[in-house]
Amino acid sequence: MGQRPFPLRLYAVAANLLAPVAYARVKAKLHEHGTDPIRIRERLGHATQSRPDGRLIWFHAASVGESLSVLRLIEHMGQTHDEWTFLITSGTATSGKILADRLPKRCVHQFAPLDSRGAVRRFLAHWSPDLAVFVESEFWPQMLGLTHAAGVPMALINARISDRSMGSWQRFGKTARHLLGVFSLIHCQDRRTERNLRQLGLGHATAGRNLKSLSGPLPVEHDKLEAMQGALAGRSVWLASSTHPGEDEVVIAAHRALLEDHPELLLILVPRHPERADAIATLTRAAGLSVAQRAAGALPEVGTQVYLADTLGETGLWYALCPITCLCGSFVPVGGHNPYEPAQAGSALVHGPLHANFADTYAELRAAGASTEVDGPEALAAAVDRFLRDGAALAQARHALSTFSKGQEDALDALALDLSALVNPV
Repeated sequence: MGQRPFPLRLYAVAANLLAPVAYARVKAKLHEHGTDPIRIRERLGHATQSRPDGRLIWFHAASVGESLSVLRLIEHMGQTHDEWTFLITSGTATSGKILADRLPKRCVHQFAPLDSRGAVRRFLAHWSPDLAVFVESEFWPQMLGLTHAAGVPMALINARISDRSMGSWQRFGKTARHLLGVFSLIHCQDRRTERNLRQLGLGHATAGRNLKSLSGPLPVEHDKLEAMQGALAGRSVWLASSTHPGEDEVVIAAHRALLEDHPELLLILVPRHPERADAIATLTRAAGLSVAQRAAGALPEVGTQVYLADTLGETGLWYALCPITCLCGSFVPVGGHNPYEPAQAGSALVHGPLHANFADTYAELRAAGASTEVDGPEALAAAVDRFLRDGAALAQARHALSTFSKGQEDALDALALDLSALVNPV
């Protein structure tokens, strides 16, 4: 690949010098979230599990969403190659907790090594992967460079580079080409990323299905679902999923308007970050609405108007419970969230206008009559009201979503085959 560009050499010097400072920060953060102290040392490349014999395929993802998106792909590859084992790495405590209960057979989780020469080399020496698969846009220069130097075949899947960040990439085109040139396969989640990467000189970048469309329905604990259904006792319910600051006000205002004609209606509000729950509860009460919080162990009672689902790992439960979902992250400029999760649960989808991260997907959803775009609380209330009043319209929207999500299966087979072909034969 030639000599590393100067920015990458400068980065390596700084990253290696600052590794102790970086480790102190991540150690404190993991400790704060209750991570086992032994496992924290995984961030220095010290493995806490033995490497299985035979072929080992390593998937690296940034956090929860990216990690969960590859589980079905791993499961699929494992069914095809029953002698292979799999390693998935991520950096956050939350991802570690959630993955612990969802790992496919013959798959282990480790926290990713810090991007320092020593940590990455220890990691690679222990795990010796036969294929390294990086997910979305987790580009750590030394991790990429040292993995490539070790002779490991490498793939980038579900790549995403926005038009906004493309300007920065173009300013450092030589560096970008060197950094991403390690990948033999580049699978992009949308045509925009394919176009941007090809402009950078990566002519083998190819658009495919967004990996999150292939991950299957989120898990649901049926005893919890039955408990919630019992607590609702037939009440109508709708869901505001993954709200960000500035969006809670939108859904609360819409709910207040809906209560005028649907006084028994319950809103389940799921904040993207549960640590905001107390502030949202205060906001809800200030709007004159009664609220119960799941993290406090409460179930919705007859007089509860807003149920604050401030827990982790239960999103599948809310999609399964609620026939109508407002998917947030789309009323404020954060780029939108994964629409496949409510789609795979068959929950009618309403969303705001700001969804650049999933622009292609939302265009397909609208063309299929499988989503409703609104621009504020009044339009949101009107959309939910229509579904509450018109059972046929609700059933049609849910059917369109289910049909849309079922059309993604062939892409999973194709991606699994492409990745498997990169593993060197025995």
